[in-house]
Amino acid sequence: MIGRMSEAPFANTPEPPYVAVIFTSTRTEGDNGYAVMAESINELVSKQPGFLGMEEARDGLGITVSYWADHEAARAWKDVAAHVVAQRRGREVWYEDYRVRVATVERDYDMSSSVLRHEP
Repeated sequence: MIGRMSEAPFANTPEPPYVAVIFTSTRTEGDNGYAVMAESINELVSKQPGFLGMEEARDGLGITVSYWADHEAARAWKDVAAHVVAQRRGREVWYEDYRVRVATVERDYDMSSSVLRHEP
């Protein structure tokens, strides 16, 4: 997962449960085609069934969280051909190291309400 989906700071997610794929990375020096691939991948992921949104931060350590309706949708994205190419390029060129974690979101609340949107 690379790039940012919009200028909004937070993804607009539904009531839980839903799936979060957390991609944490450290980059190599230089762009090496990263920006072009990021733009292409962002356009493609936004059209994937079950994709809910994405949040990203980078300051040395990069963290991208993509949100999915369910585990099947998240898994299907992992196997999309263009994403497989990006994953390979990431291992070979763009990342010094990375880690992927997949989790089910059970609770979701924000600062304005401080009220859980869903209590399991």
